[in-house]
Amino acid sequence: MHHYCASRCAGLARVPGMSESLGADAVAVTDDEAAGPGAVSTDVIRVVVAKPGLDGHDRGAKVVARALRDAGMEVIYTGLHQTPEQIVEAAIQEDADVVGLSVLSGAHMTLFARVVELLAERDASDIVVFGGGIIPEDDIPELEKLGVAKVFTPGATTMEIVGWVRGHVHAA
Repeated sequence: MHHYCASRCAGLARVPGMSESLGADAVAVTDDEAAGPGAVSTDVIRVVVAKPGLDGHDRGAKVVARALRDAGMEVIYTGLHQTPEQIVEAAIQEDADVVGLSVLSGAHMTLFARVVELLAERDASDIVVFGGGIIPEDDIPELEKLGVAKVFTPGATTMEIVGWVRGHVHAA
């Protein structure tokens, strides 16, 4: 049974049957979920896509969210300017399998580390964290040491991201 986060998580909304573009705070749903409350999907990967920090550019995050949704995953897009605490709360409330973070502001070391740290504090380290954005190659090994499973840099294709998520995240 799917839970509707709009009643629990500020800034999140579900829009079944959403048309061509993701709205600022809109969330795509899978076809199984859009079919109604009786529809039960067994192996759907649940992904929270988030934009932590003050960066206001979310086109890339929306493109990734749409690609994951189109690949059959349930995607919850949290919108802009989320704190690590809000992102972790959404991931836990939504029973997410994975969190995808997009950072273009240069604050990736701090923001990614804080999300991983908060997940551990909440006993939710089983939620896989991946990220992307403007991230120097030299920072990637350090992010991986901190617990970020994968970092996608500019030029990564949506097919590459979808394939990685499918291969590294297993729905319960």
